[in-house]
Amino acid sequence: MDLKLLLDWRLHLTVIVTSMFAEWIGIVRIPLGPGTLLLLPLLYAFIIGVIFNPHLFSAMGKVIPKPVSNAAGPIILIAILPFIAKFGSTIGPAIEQIIAAGPALILQELGNLGTMLIALPFAVLVLKMGREAIGATYSIAREPNIAIISDRYGLRSPEGIGIMGVYVVGTMFGTLYFALMAGYIASLDILDIRALAMACGVGSGSMVAACSAALAEAVPASKDELLAFAGASNLLTYATGLYISLFIALPITEWMYKRLKGSRQEVSHENS
Repeated sequence: MDLKLLLDWRLHLTVIVTSMFAEWIGIVRIPLGPGTLLLLPLLYAFIIGVIFNPHLFSAMGKVIPKPVSNAAGPIILIAILPFIAKFGSTIGPAIEQIIAAGPALILQELGNLGTMLIALPFAVLVLKMGREAIGATYSIAREPNIAIISDRYGLRSPEGIGIMGVYVVGTMFGTLYFALMAGYIASLDILDIRALAMACGVGSGSMVAACSAALAEAVPASKDELLAFAGASNLLTYATGLYISLFIALPITEWMYKRLKGSRQEVSHENS
C-alpha cells in the first residue's frame, strides 16, 4: 500500500466533511407500523460514500482518484479498532451479567444455523441454484467461513463462488442492513434487548459496531450493558462459530441440499 495515496489531502477532507455532515443530520426516527425505523449517521455517510465512489461515477475521479479509493478501502479495519477496544472495556464491568446469561450467550451461536434452514430451501427450490447454494447459505459468509469453504472445496468451486458472492454483498450492504434492522426490531419491544445485543455478534467488526450502536440509540439507558453483550457475543462467535460451521452447519447443509435437489428433480419429472 502506497502511503502517499493514504495521505492525499482530498481523501481526508472528503472523510471529514462527510462525517461532519452525517453527524449534523443526526438520528432520524421514522414511525413504521408498530415500530420505529432509526436512520443513523452511518446511513448518510454510506450514501455519500457511494456518491463519491470513482468506480461507480467516473466524474468523481477528479475528487477521489481511483488509486486513492483503492488504497483507502482496507483502512476500514483500522477505523473500527477504537470501537472494538471499547467493547473490551465494557465487558469487564458487566462480567457478572454476562456470566449470568452464560448458556444463552453460548448457545446463541446456534442461531446462525437459521441462515441455512431458511435460505437453502429458497435458493434451491425457488432460485434454482446449484451447489453455489451450499457456500452461500451454510453461514453468514465472513472470513472464517470462507476459510472453511476454501479448504474443503476451493474458492473456484461452485461452493466458493457462492460464499464469495454473499461475502461481497454482505460487506457492501450488511452493515447498513444490520443497523436499520436492529434499531427497528428494538423499537418493537418484542424481544429482550440483551438478546438482540447477543445477536449483533456475528463475527464481523463493522456489523457488530453498527448493530450495537443502533441498539444503544434505541435504549440509551442500557448502552454499556448492550455493548458488553455484543462484544462478548462477537468474541464467542470467533471462538466457537468456526467449529459449529465446520462440524454442524456444513454437513447439515450438504445433507439438506441433496434432499432438496432430489425433490426438485422429482417435481421436474412430474411436470414434464
